[in-house]
Amino acid sequence: MYDRLFNVPNPDNEENFLNALNPDSLEVLADCRVEASLAQAQPENRYQFERTGYFCLDAVDSVDNKLVFNRTVTLREGWVKD
Repeated sequence: MYDRLFNVPNPDNEENFLNALNPDSLEVLADCRVEASLAQAQPENRYQFERTGYFCLDAVDSVDNKLVFNRTVTLREGWVKD
């Protein structure tokens, strides 16, 4: 699951943008289970995973019996508006 690349809303304002990188911007979950109907998932379709977000099938990394889904949209935004 991809999360935001930076830990701050405006990395351009940082002295060194590398210090603002989010070390948890990629989280790989293995051995997850989904509904059997997703065995027929198509790369261009979107699927909502309950309480997690919207995902699409990865056309490159997915193989039979080992599907890879990439989160495209989370269900809520984490930045607090000032």
